[in-house]
Amino acid sequence: MNISRVVSRLFLLAALCLGAAVTAQDRRDALVLGDSIAFSYIASVGYDYFYTNPENFIGFPDDLGRRYHLNVVNGACPGETTGSFLSSTAPDYGCRAFRSLYPLHADYKSTQLDFATSYLKSHREVRLVTITLGANDGFLLEASCASNSTPLLVEECIEAGAPAVLAAVAEHIATILADLRATGYPGAIVIMNYYSLDYSDAAGTALTGDLNAAIAAPASAYGAVVADLFTAFATVASKTAFGGKTCSTGLLNPDVYTPYVCNDHPAQTGHRLIAKTIADALRTADLD
Repeated sequence: MNISRVVSRLFLLAALCLGAAVTAQDRRDALVLGDSIAFSYIASVGYDYFYTNPENFIGFPDDLGRRYHLNVVNGACPGETTGSFLSSTAPDYGCRAFRSLYPLHADYKSTQLDFATSYLKSHREVRLVTITLGANDGFLLEASCASNSTPLLVEECIEAGAPAVLAAVAEHIATILADLRATGYPGAIVIMNYYSLDYSDAAGTALTGDLNAAIAAPASAYGAVVADLFTAFATVASKTAFGGKTCSTGLLNPDVYTPYVCNDHPAQTGHRLIAKTIADALRTADLD
């Protein structure tokens, strides 16, 4: 029997059982880590001032806090990659640019990993950690291939570069999990995978599936569980009325400038589905 997983199970059960009974003095922490989805970012709101107040960005972390009476500490950064999470010199997809202009939910100057490990070492009241990372690694690859002259060459470039990117994602997630556990944190860790932006796009959805496999690969070795957003969103998008189009479901934010187009980020309905999927993963996880 894996002792660390037994302890994890006990902490998880404690967090869930405390859900309806704790007082303000008893609150425990949830540490939310990752990218723009974890940040609850909204693109194209129409005015710049919105971004100067991080409290404007409300999403699944807030829902989790209400569900389990947890004090949510959100270290996420829009545009964070698995590499930039670990290193201040690794390529990101806009996190540093965002931080140079606007505040994050949490005020720190270090890498997100340094913030997370420091927080876990000094706050033994943390009962839940969530991680949402990997999509921006894929977007970086797409951006590097975009200058090719034809769609076919772009596709071939992405196919050629994907194996290295996926291997790096799996390695980085493993490093992150190992470093979080090395702080002595024994509690629940939930890794989110990603939904497809269009389930009717077989090639794009397959790439999302490959990314999700890389994200999930190291999870069990560190007693982490995966919240399956891919399936949760697919279940909604598969309804006849939507034809696999995630944008048509209302789960994604519409672009304020282009009618009938969505950006990549969840709407409030999407965030509620994410919180439910995380709660389902916590409830059904077998950690012993």
